[in-house]
Amino acid sequence: MTAFSFNKLVIFGVGLIGGSLARALRERGAPGPRGTVIGVGRSAASVERARELGVIDGVAALGDDAQLRDALAGADIVLLAAPVAQTQPLLTRIAPFLDDATIVTDAGSTKSDVVAAARAALGPCIGQFVPGHPIAGRESSGVEAALPDLYVGRNVVLCGLPENSPAAVARIEAMWKATGAEVRQMSVEQHDRVLASVSHLPHVLSFALVEQILEGPDADLKFSFAAGGFRDFTRIAASSPEMWRDICVANRAALLEELDAYTAVLARLRAAIDAGDGATLEAAFARSRKARTEWQERGGKVAAGASPAK
Repeated sequence: MTAFSFNKLVIFGVGLIGGSLARALRERGAPGPRGTVIGVGRSAASVERARELGVIDGVAALGDDAQLRDALAGADIVLLAAPVAQTQPLLTRIAPFLDDATIVTDAGSTKSDVVAAARAALGPCIGQFVPGHPIAGRESSGVEAALPDLYVGRNVVLCGLPENSPAAVARIEAMWKATGAEVRQMSVEQHDRVLASVSHLPHVLSFALVEQILEGPDADLKFSFAAGGFRDFTRIAASSPEMWRDICVANRAALLEELDAYTAVLARLRAAIDAGDGATLEAAFARSRKARTEWQERGGKVAAGASPAK
């Protein structure tokens, strides 16, 4: 465990991602005093369940100026664990209440749009915002699904901005390391290209396969015969439609490039199947098998794109 302590952590969106961060910092034996964790939701009632479970200490309603001001007063760190499309409205809402020393970070699965939103909302205070992305998740969502060890051994990407102080980036890095995560640095552009390939595209393909079956005349029959392969391939189709809608739209340029490249590979495989070209098929399958086996042997981490059900 990396030494990390805080006085007050404020989480907007105490679901799987935000709740798991709170639980990790408080339950995994991180050195140092355990500070106060405040959860903010559309209403106080919407985050009350997190307090009942002991994940957070207090609640605040996003629309209540007094509650929001109190929640943010003296906060060390603010985490935005909400769908990426909500980034600008959230930052615009909290900007008047932020202390100069508060560091804001996020858990969004895309970064170019998030950074643009942060610049628009925070203006000259953009240096207080350190873009981040914990690449972890489960099919289950909500605070009931939160786990104290969700981030252990998982990658967290930080996309430091030119305006960020080294101390601010180091502070967020220390927070995630305290959860057991491995922290990596990437540029905003590199992050979005990489995640489009290994996270966003797989989710689209998983949703697409289920959609294809649903559109067929014998969908019920096909589902009745679906077994392990179908279950494994479509596991992430149980993820939040709202979240993945936002991700696809936000990262559409990089995602479209990946979809085009994937379509080209499918076309080659289709041509080989049509021609009965078993040698080409076997060679492609062998390359894929070898690459995946090597990735798994390296301790491959499942990139959940923002966590399938944040």
